[in-house]
Amino acid sequence: MTTLFTEPLKIVNVGLRSFSDSIAAAGGQVLELDWQPPANGQIETGRALARMIVDSRVEEANKFALQTMLAVDPVLKDILPAKELIPELSKRKMLLHAGPPVMWEKMCGPMRGAIVGAVLLERWAATAEEAERLASCGDIEFAPCHHFGAVGPMAGVISPSMPLWVVADANGEGCAYSSLNEGLGKVLRFGAHDSGVLDRLRWMKDVLAPILREVLHTSGSIVLKPLMAQSLHMGDELHNRNSAATSLLFKRLMVDLLKCSHSDAHKVEVANFIALNDHFFLNISMAACKVMLDAAHGIAHCSLVTAMARNGMEFGIRVSGTGSTWFTAPAPTVRGLFFAGFGEQDASPDLGDSAITETAGFGAFSLAAAPAIAQFVGGSAEDAVSTTLRMRRIAFGVNPAFTIPFLAFSGTPFGIDVRRVVDRSIVPIMDTGIAHREAGVGQIGAGLSNAPIECFIAALDELGRKLGNSPPPSGKQS
Repeated sequence: MTTLFTEPLKIVNVGLRSFSDSIAAAGGQVLELDWQPPANGQIETGRALARMIVDSRVEEANKFALQTMLAVDPVLKDILPAKELIPELSKRKMLLHAGPPVMWEKMCGPMRGAIVGAVLLERWAATAEEAERLASCGDIEFAPCHHFGAVGPMAGVISPSMPLWVVADANGEGCAYSSLNEGLGKVLRFGAHDSGVLDRLRWMKDVLAPILREVLHTSGSIVLKPLMAQSLHMGDELHNRNSAATSLLFKRLMVDLLKCSHSDAHKVEVANFIALNDHFFLNISMAACKVMLDAAHGIAHCSLVTAMARNGMEFGIRVSGTGSTWFTAPAPTVRGLFFAGFGEQDASPDLGDSAITETAGFGAFSLAAAPAIAQFVGGSAEDAVSTTLRMRRIAFGVNPAFTIPFLAFSGTPFGIDVRRVVDRSIVPIMDTGIAHREAGVGQIGAGLSNAPIECFIAALDELGRKLGNSPPPSGKQS
């Protein structure tokens, strides 16, 4: 004890930083431990978490889920109209949208604009005003893309006649769908629906999709894992940056595109469209991620997240062991860089199904592979590496098929575990575009957003109840 008070003190502070202020002021050395009580300090949830961490049923279910997802081999198989892939779209007036369930009255501006555009595209109405009346009076049914094995970026609206990519599991029966990327500028996914937007969508349906379908049937299914892995080594993270992946796909398609039976003029149009759209691969990436994650959905006792999605009003997650339930909280705002003339007051809350990429270990989870993106969203190369390392702390494992050169070719974080999120108070981070809150204005910036921890607390509580625990409900379920 005598030596304790005669030697320089080196103190570890756990808790409020103010505890160490006087020590630092007196010249003492203080190490701040970044810690806070799990589950936002909710005692019963903390107890449920403690039981769940040592529950062998959860650990074994998670190991099985991880191996199931790792075994999936996504292949780009076909392009078909949505109504042929999703029968419900041909039986009644139905439109799919991004994120958890939301009705017209609560939809954000970009999603409402995209709904109007889809109604006009299907010729269910002749004017935008008529389309709005149709959407608001209950004549059209709305449902999340995720409920039908599909995903869509930003507003994510899918209508019956839209062509969809078909990504299948070569090692199983799983399948996922996504729309075709429209490119930048005025596009439906940001709520634009003028004649130029509709003309482009019809061209995509009548020219682009048939040509690409013929090319795929000629060349055969495209195995996606090697292409995606190579793109990570070339600076993509497969959410905000898809330049390398689009180039690799373009290279793979080009010879058969030149040989296809369509007119030279149309082949040139298709080649130009892909070559000028660095995000063309994004929608394929999203479908590949969904088919991997869906393979592990519905496993009893499993605490791994199988979907994260946003509809511009709410952020939602689905967890393997809790079935079809969405756990939701208000959609976060995106912090980042805005284009000239725009600011936070113009931004819509976070939007889109593209967070499926982070759920599968890409996007911000693989930001260390894409340092160029870090600057685009307002950070540095060091921030990119630290983000990936931080996301590893909430992942159940890694994906050895996808490696990051800057991290000694180690695997990407894989399998978001709600236990680790709640225990460590570390939430998933997404790198994303920022949409203007009004329909049709488009992208006004890019940045990072944090998933709300309330979703994960609610999911953990529900999983605890299914495991036989009885903590009080927290968060919101829908």
